[in-house]
Amino acid sequence: MDTANAMGSTGQPGSAPAPVRGGASVGTLGRHLARRLVEIGAKDVFSVPGDFNLTLLDHLIAEPELNLVGCCNELNAGYAADGYARSRGVGACVVTFTVGGLSVLNAIAGAYSENLPVICIVGGPNSNDYGTNRILHHTIGLPDFTQELRCFQAITCSQAVVNNLGDAHELIDTAISTALKESKPVYISISCNLPGIPHPTFARDPVPFFLAPKVSNQLGLEAAVEATADFLNKAVKPVLVGGPNIRVAKAQKAFIELADATGYPIAIMPSGKGLVPEHHPHFIGTYWGAVSSSFCGEIVESADAYVFVGPIFNDYSSVGYSLLIKKEKAIIVQPHRVTVGNGPSLGWVFMADFLSALAKKLRKNTTALENYRRIYVPPGIPVKRAQNEPLRVNVLFKHIQDMLSGDTAVIAETGDSWFNCQKLRLPENCGYEFQMQYGSIGWSVGATLGYAQAAKDKRVIACIGDGSFQVTAQEISTMIRCGQRSIIFLINNGGYTIEVEIHDGPYNVIKNWDYTGLVNAIHNGEGKCWTAKVSIYKMCVYVTF
Repeated sequence: MDTANAMGSTGQPGSAPAPVRGGASVGTLGRHLARRLVEIGAKDVFSVPGDFNLTLLDHLIAEPELNLVGCCNELNAGYAADGYARSRGVGACVVTFTVGGLSVLNAIAGAYSENLPVICIVGGPNSNDYGTNRILHHTIGLPDFTQELRCFQAITCSQAVVNNLGDAHELIDTAISTALKESKPVYISISCNLPGIPHPTFARDPVPFFLAPKVSNQLGLEAAVEATADFLNKAVKPVLVGGPNIRVAKAQKAFIELADATGYPIAIMPSGKGLVPEHHPHFIGTYWGAVSSSFCGEIVESADAYVFVGPIFNDYSSVGYSLLIKKEKAIIVQPHRVTVGNGPSLGWVFMADFLSALAKKLRKNTTALENYRRIYVPPGIPVKRAQNEPLRVNVLFKHIQDMLSGDTAVIAETGDSWFNCQKLRLPENCGYEFQMQYGSIGWSVGATLGYAQAAKDKRVIACIGDGSFQVTAQEISTMIRCGQRSIIFLINNGGYTIEVEIHDGPYNVIKNWDYTGLVNAIHNGEGKCWTAKVSIYKMCVYVTF
């Protein structure tokens, strides 16, 4: 189709969007994309406008079931899509060409590392500019439009450059379905002149989205179950340890089915917190090597067999690769593969299928759980704070613990909040999220926005350090504008405390802000917001909601 008259090469609209009927533009790429986002569950899309995506944004707004959330910058929009995906299973953001795309890159890399399906949509160059050797604004000054694409290739599982309406439908649907199947972000670039042009492909409602279910290789599944059951039924005191890839495999129910059937104690890796119910009677805490929950490390490391379900053994989760775990004692269950000690490793065996089948083959064995209950000593209660005494961190987190319920969710920022929040005992249905693999400071502010927008039935409680907050603080304004009711505990310790523990230096000290004054300035009398400063030993805590 010749689109030369629809829009000039500058990317500015040359004609109005397609007709709008009943609140949605009819027969256009823009409407198709909007309906697809609604269909997969991304009903809130985080965006920053730019001249290459303005027409596309018009068509997203025209979809009555889609809510466009304008963010302060592209990095925060990406973090918000990340947080949204953690609650809803998929998130989406829309930015402009290159200056927006390269700004959101860090957030998309984080989503890739954390196995989150985020649909990153970029308003791209006019389709008539491709192959013309023209130099466009918002680029690095070369007649090459692929720089942004090349950057995204390393951090997304699929890329689609839509500059022709003839194959737009296939490219968009392939990218979205790949994101959902692989649980990774995808990149979709849409030429700025195409969203509003009618085309027969989009004349009808989108065909309902369908993803073929993944089915394990039956012979491989049977072999994996047989080998694992033989291994574990010979063990004296086996344990179960849950990891972050349980989310990717959608195997939470199967994990609990296995725990209930076997009587094994349940531990979690730090990055798996929130994926395994901590109210379960077999739960014994966090296994994190030398910094494990009290008595949990002893039970896991003294076991003669351990089943690690969905683990990621990186330098963080392994405390510098110091875990006292022996390969010959370990069953490693990943989303698509099972490895039995030093024996067989069987692929195309899916985690949920495997755990459910294994639960039917194992004998009940509560020895390790009984050992844990025999040595367990309940944690002490923090000494009551004296009048006028600065608030201590353990007292603060005791109060945060008391705030938790099934109607709350915790967001823990990279840094010392990791360690303090890890000690919280999560009630049934209480959410918990943090970014352990990527560990990008500032992530939690945008993620709090996105998670709260997705889970309106929960109140988000975020614990954020001052250094991290300074990176992305402006998104507080979007939270207020959206009427969110999150509670942010901003722990002001005068710099990058986690870096001080690693290697101290003057570069870890940052300028102190008047955080209550800053939030009040952002509030500016519009919307609902309350903030206060509390003195705490060697630091301050600012509470905002």
